Amino acid sequence: MNITVNKVDEANTIVSGTLSNEAIAIQIDKMAIQAGKELNIDGFRKGKVPPHVVKKLHGEKLEQDAEGEELKELIDAGMKEAGIAQSDVLGQPSFKKYEKVEAGIEVEVEVSTRPIFSIEGYMDKLPAFEKPVASQEEIDAQLKEIAEGQAPFTAIETPREVISGDMTVINFEGFVDGVAFEGGKADDFNLQIGSGQFIPGFEDQIIGMAYDTEKEVTVTFPADYQSEDLAGKEAMFKVTVTEIQEKGEVELNDELAVKILQGTEDATLEMLTEKVKEQIESQAISNIYNADLKPQLVETLVAQFTFALPNNIVEQEIDAKVNAKAQEMDEAELETYKDNAEKVETLREEVRADAEASVRATFIVDALATEENVTVDDQEVSQAIYYEAMRGGQDPQKAIEYYQENNLLPAVKMGMIEDKLFGKLLGLDK
Repeated sequence: MNITVNKVDEANTIVSGTLSNEAIAIQIDKMAIQAGKELNIDGFRKGKVPPHVVKKLHGEKLEQDAEGEELKELIDAGMKEAGIAQSDVLGQPSFKKYEKVEAGIEVEVEVSTRPIFSIEGYMDKLPAFEKPVASQEEIDAQLKEIAEGQAPFTAIETPREVISGDMTVINFEGFVDGVAFEGGKADDFNLQIGSGQFIPGFEDQIIGMAYDTEKEVTVTFPADYQSEDLAGKEAMFKVTVTEIQEKGEVELNDELAVKILQGTEDATLEMLTEKVKEQIESQAISNIYNADLKPQLVETLVAQFTFALPNNIVEQEIDAKVNAKAQEMDEAELETYKDNAEKVETLREEVRADAEASVRATFIVDALATEENVTVDDQEVSQAIYYEAMRGGQDPQKAIEYYQENNLLPAVKMGMIEDKLFGKLLGLDK
């Protein structure tokens, strides 16, 4: 087999050669003989099907398999000649040429491998910053908010009209075009005014109502409302306020601390205050990290370490970025790209620099994580998805299944490794 190896750079090698007709024919014969030993065909004993019969019945499939086997041998031989280990190969080889000619098939494939580079000096490029310290005003405000959140609602003693922030107990019934609709009626319903729990405009119209008064409240359901029968339609609600409750007060003391810090032995207000201080500072650090430190560190590392990138991985990242842009386009704009290869190629070139930076950053993070012994296991990934789903009011199990089915778990894991690594490098994990 005549093979030519051309090393484009440290991460990409082109292997070229010709899959000869003779070699393909020999492979077909071998496969036909082997298949004849395994096939069950009427009129022949099992294992005794002649090769010519196998070829007649499965000729096209045999030819494809033979070409594939010859191609594999060509790539393996090229990799051996180039000194490329199979463990270093990334993704599938990409075809530059696959052309049938008189002598056989002329082939040109590009094999991409994991970049090899030195990460020496990475600690010298870490951005400097001052860790934020929570002010007493911030701590006091947070403690006040916690106390207010624990304050109970009690019925007002002196009759008055509803104001924003009140908890009301109401009876209501909704009508569209004069007809009551399903799910539009309730009695003794608790609604805090200003909570945004109801359709926009509903709560505002309750303000000013008094005990045992009825009012007709007119609102319009949002266009994207979950019920298609009501979406975008105007509705009238007959509303009666049966009770008005106002929030009481809760003292900042050890008793509140015990309630908030459940499971903490001998909890005190001092311990709660320290916990609030830590949370404020942690959130401030998180804001600084996401807005400034992380982007700055990624940009610095990408600029510092230059090395050849595997072309197939870069092309995959370009695909992802082009698809992301397509998701943001309306139908009219998308139509301009249809059957317009030149315009699509222009878009790909526009995102190429960003794609290369993303790929470079991925390999740098991977190398630094190995150096710093930073790992994230699958259980941590699942726990993170589970927690975020719980916070967002989603079904955690369905969220995990969604990530699995769409092959998103590796990206989540990589993001977690990146944050864990950068946190360690910047001293944020202390």
